[in-house]
Amino acid sequence: MSDKVRCTCRRCSIRSLMGPAVITTVGILFLLSQFRGGYLAFHHTFPVILIVIGAILLASSVAPTDGHISSSTMPPPPAPPASPFPGPPQPPAPGQGQ
Repeated sequence: MSDKVRCTCRRCSIRSLMGPAVITTVGILFLLSQFRGGYLAFHHTFPVILIVIGAILLASSVAPTDGHISSSTMPPPPAPPASPFPGPPQPPAPGQGQ
């Protein structure tokens, strides 16, 4: 899983339904095309996909943003842990005696 913080406001929750809604709509349109054909063929009904996308965008733009987590307000990633092993020995600097 990802350590990314996900926003749970209504607007983001509605927008996250875009992919499943479009895939479900395409599946239903192909199913109707197989059952009925003719006027319900996919090339006649594909504008329904645009209507579904528009409806979801409209619903998300009207939804409240209470509790929205912006990507610019996310905390910085944690620093990597320090290595338990010391680094390689450093050679003496030029000009220093041995």
